Amino acid sequence: MSSVSLSKSPFGRAADGTAVELYTLTNAAGMSAKITTWGGIVTELHTPDRGGNLADVVLGFDRLDPYLGTHPYFGALVGRFANRIAKGHFKLDGKDYTLAVNDKPNSLHGGLKGFDKRVWLAEGRIGDRGPALDLSYVSHDGEEGYPGTLTVHVSYTLTAANELEIAYRASTDQATPLNLTNHSYFNLAGHGLVLDHEVWLAAEQYTPVNAELIPTGQIASVIGTPLDFRTPTAIGKRLKEVGGNPVGYDHNFVLPHPGGDPVLIARVWEPTTGRVMEVETTQPGVQLYTGNFLDGSLTGKGGEVYKQHSGFCLETQHFPDSPNQPTFPSAILRPGETFAQTTVYRFTAR
Repeated sequence: MSSVSLSKSPFGRAADGTAVELYTLTNAAGMSAKITTWGGIVTELHTPDRGGNLADVVLGFDRLDPYLGTHPYFGALVGRFANRIAKGHFKLDGKDYTLAVNDKPNSLHGGLKGFDKRVWLAEGRIGDRGPALDLSYVSHDGEEGYPGTLTVHVSYTLTAANELEIAYRASTDQATPLNLTNHSYFNLAGHGLVLDHEVWLAAEQYTPVNAELIPTGQIASVIGTPLDFRTPTAIGKRLKEVGGNPVGYDHNFVLPHPGGDPVLIARVWEPTTGRVMEVETTQPGVQLYTGNFLDGSLTGKGGEVYKQHSGFCLETQHFPDSPNQPTFPSAILRPGETFAQTTVYRFTAR
């Protein structure tokens, strides 16, 4: 058994010279998380297998420099609007807004310099439930085209129950779209491909998309499709049926959303190590993404080459393109309101 601890170390400097720090959170069971102030990125997450052996179960890099370059949002906090906004455009309260376009012709994960490419203010603490890291960032009016000055707080807590809890809070001085998530790529075996990971999702519906991965506005049933994970199913079992270019899952699922406390919406089991990851959230949707665009061009921690399907994401979120989809749950935050969402990743083994 380990003692609960929290430490801070230098992790390099951003391009403008701003110092970047790396925090290490460790709970009494020995589980640990490393999180950097650059993009609020979870760089490492060490969890036990069925024999109690720890391994790092998230993709990423050993040092800061690759995170400063082009990478697929490994471990990052993404915003102001996670996922896509069609054509980088929306209308709000009768006014048209044009966003930075970085996924032609659409805006993806906040634009050219989203929250994943900012240095967050940080304060570590040992709380009643375990070590925690409180991050904050002020996104000014007009940043990446979004209206209003937005103040964001994100708290990572590593609990005694081997949970990484992410609590999001935000307020604004003008109405603005807001959709925050964490973009960690998981591999519960620690390395290799994730095709044998078995996924269960508490989702009976999903939001179909067009060729540009923009929702059509329809909400469709998963029944009779390769998107039906109501019975645990290996990621690789139906990839050919899913199709896509490149092939794989990259879909938003509609979740039961009673409000209040986080509810269990997903469970993933890796058979060789026995690791289990459960996801609870207050969010109305989750994007299952299976690392389809990983192509072997990135070398990560320990020299691991990240090939297609080397990791999977379960990004809890509001639905993609919500500002342009009036039938979707609203993703507009207004002055006087508080954005408050919580997601919990719980790790066990069997």
